[in-house]
Amino acid sequence: MSRVSVTGSKRVIDDVIEAAYAHHSLHVTDYDDRYEGFEPGTSLDGAETVNERLVTVRSLESILDVDEDDAEVARSLDDDELVAELERVRERVNELNDERDELQAAIRDRQEEIDRMEPFAELGIDLEYLRGYDSVEVVVGEAKPDAVEAALADADSIDVFDVFVGGDVLAIVARPTDPDAEGVVQDALVGVDIALLDVPDADASPEEYVAELEAEQADLRDELAGVERQLESVKEEAAGFLLRAEEQLTIEAEKKEAPLSFATTENAFVAEGWVPTETYPDFEAAIVDAVGDHVEVEELERASFTPDGDHHAEPVEDGDAGGSADESAADADREAETAVATDGGHATHGTDDPPVVQDNGSAAGPFELLVQAFGRPKYSEFDPTLLVFLTFPAMFGFMIGDVGYGVLYAAIGFFMYSNYEGAFRELGSVAMWAGGFTILFGIYFGIDLFGYHAYQLLGIHWPVAGKGLSPADLNWGLSFLVVSVVFGIVHLNVGHVLSFVSTAQQHDLKHAVYEAGSWLLILNGAWIWIFSQHVPGPKPDFLFEAVSILTFGAVSFSGFPVVVGIAGAVGAGLGIVLLGIGEPPELAEFLSPIVNVISYARIMAVLLAKGGMALAVNLLAFGAYIDDGGDGSFHFIFSADYLAKVQETADYELVFAGITTAFDPASIGLVGIVALVGGIVVAVVGHVVVLLLGVTSAGIQAVRLEYVEFFGNFYEGGGRAYLPFGRDRKYTRDD
Repeated sequence: MSRVSVTGSKRVIDDVIEAAYAHHSLHVTDYDDRYEGFEPGTSLDGAETVNERLVTVRSLESILDVDEDDAEVARSLDDDELVAELERVRERVNELNDERDELQAAIRDRQEEIDRMEPFAELGIDLEYLRGYDSVEVVVGEAKPDAVEAALADADSIDVFDVFVGGDVLAIVARPTDPDAEGVVQDALVGVDIALLDVPDADASPEEYVAELEAEQADLRDELAGVERQLESVKEEAAGFLLRAEEQLTIEAEKKEAPLSFATTENAFVAEGWVPTETYPDFEAAIVDAVGDHVEVEELERASFTPDGDHHAEPVEDGDAGGSADESAADADREAETAVATDGGHATHGTDDPPVVQDNGSAAGPFELLVQAFGRPKYSEFDPTLLVFLTFPAMFGFMIGDVGYGVLYAAIGFFMYSNYEGAFRELGSVAMWAGGFTILFGIYFGIDLFGYHAYQLLGIHWPVAGKGLSPADLNWGLSFLVVSVVFGIVHLNVGHVLSFVSTAQQHDLKHAVYEAGSWLLILNGAWIWIFSQHVPGPKPDFLFEAVSILTFGAVSFSGFPVVVGIAGAVGAGLGIVLLGIGEPPELAEFLSPIVNVISYARIMAVLLAKGGMALAVNLLAFGAYIDDGGDGSFHFIFSADYLAKVQETADYELVFAGITTAFDPASIGLVGIVALVGGIVVAVVGHVVVLLLGVTSAGIQAVRLEYVEFFGNFYEGGGRAYLPFGRDRKYTRDD
């Protein structure tokens, strides 16, 4: 990337903006008020009008629910056509939208009135009989009749009363002692929990009144449907225009607001930003062709792809810069030349890092989403997307390791990939990769299908006995712990090597040895010693047996020789010494290479946890037993006949009878049917829960290992996306 500066007179700023926008390569840097005499620019004339029209267009699109699928073939749209058509569409849409709002409000009012009538329908008294009396008071409400009657009986102000009850509603008819008194009943009920109801202004029965309201509501809905059809017709007619208008107005707004990022004086402007180095000559030519010698285009510096200390870019010699100021220009051009001279050759906006373009191809590209969740790589950093692509799906698949779950993960991912755009589409691609590896490891773990070893059903021999959940495969579980640790060692080595290379490029080899080489020595030296026969007493046997188990006896490993172990310990000690010389404060964390590797044991832990949950679901639903005379693995029962056989066989140890085994096809009964349905429900719901927890456990733990243990060694993030000034037209043409 090359940092460029465009300096010129304000009287050509419009032409410069047009040329830069059309070239679509300049990532503009905002001016930050750092130089005396310069201030951020202001929007060009007409910006407010353009933005008002843009707001109108987007409001109309929202009302009509316009989306990009409603677009027509792209064509040009002149300003007069845009203004006239926009006004016509606005008036028509606003008229119909107001009418729709009024009808919807009227429908809601009728519904509220219907809801108000429900209590009176329960009461069963015509509305005309609940109001209009002179000598008695009528009150309607929801309350407990006994409490109301007691309160009225105790009231001296009431001569006589009657209470009519219908459901939870009651009507009180009372004659006051004083004929001229008002509100006597309500005063008497002050201490009673009652919700008073207003009597609707109608003379019909509640049922008739509700029927009238429903008829009015139906008529209003018919009118609303007609308005909706008219709006849909307007949408079909105007959708293409609105999309074209939005695009054109957005382009105009971006152009008119571009000077807000420039440094300006009364007569001159300075615009800075980044362009890809290979496009700089074309960019310079485009600007010069547009305004001639009224601007100076200058390449200030070129960023390298690797860091070089505190400076990420190299200044460009004067001979590399292009463009020259107009020597014969008036005051504006002379002020522009003064601006160019500021800060030893040009007015700089700051020392911002170059923007970043991540391009990892179609396969690894979606994993940029996971990297960006941590932080986009800086221009000077190694982009770890490819490494995440190579490790995240593998970790996830290993932790779940089930063909059934893998197929569902892949199917969910395919649905997201096919039906959504943007981040959801990328997540769908990640899910498909994770599902694919889950299927592969599910096959490896004994053709695991929702926790059931399908190789048993197929009656074939499978070299991997399982995940370590049954007595037959405990050694496999311990071996997978070793696999997790070894993977952690390799993963962290990659991170430290990248840190070594980066530090060597930033500073020198000496700094790299102290800051990254020390950690490499500690990491590898310590774990070589752990896997050696030096001081074998405290070291568990499975550390050395795992290789033979995993290779089916083809390769054996009894540990590194004693001399290699001692060499590893010496190397770790040397690493601690180098760390103390180069980074003394980090000596407090000299054990972190060991601790961080042990953290990868969570891979095996999640593998056993998810496998154990699937096994528990199957135990509850179908039952299982262990063949003490056979391979010692779990076998599921499924049927009542097989359960009876298990109970009669001495070598079979029943673990749990299961729910579905209560169903006997030979004597179908209610209990058996309930048991069969209940077992199926338990199996389906249970496996759905395991499926969802797999995302939160395996997914989160894999991401954590990437972000904390791996990225922590070499990666900071914090870069900015490359957003060139301009856009590719989709709905309009620039004729």
